[in-house]
Amino acid sequence: MKIISNNKKAYHDYFILDTFEAGIELKGTEIKSVRLGNVNLKDSYVRIKNNEVEIVNMHISPYEMGNIFNHEPTRTRKLLLHRKEIKKIETKLKEGGLTVVATKMYFGDSPKAKLEIGIAKGKKLYDKREDLKARDAKREIEKALKNY
Repeated sequence: MKIISNNKKAYHDYFILDTFEAGIELKGTEIKSVRLGNVNLKDSYVRIKNNEVEIVNMHISPYEMGNIFNHEPTRTRKLLLHRKEIKKIETKLKEGGLTVVATKMYFGDSPKAKLEIGIAKGKKLYDKREDLKARDAKREIEKALKNY
């Protein structure tokens, strides 16, 4: 599995409760740009509209070697999920207080790009502080063990 892009901000701002693997519908020059790693998932989110799942605000840079048929960088793209998965996501979102964010983009076993999306609950400021403290403590322990 080759990871193309990772959304660190999603893990910082949200508790990821459940994840799903989704295919993504891309145009010709978009996949070429994705293979070069020109993807940013930072401000992207997922919405369900007319029983279809789409990702909004995912930035894929225009392909440099492309011509006049290059794509728009932040267009809304359709995600490919099974109907059962869409229903499961939809019912969890109706509970309230939850959102769906993109966590990472990668190439799986096949040459097709996959997007991992997660059902997320927002973190409070004190939760973020606790995560930073725990990460710093872990780093200190690893540093001490390395020097020991």
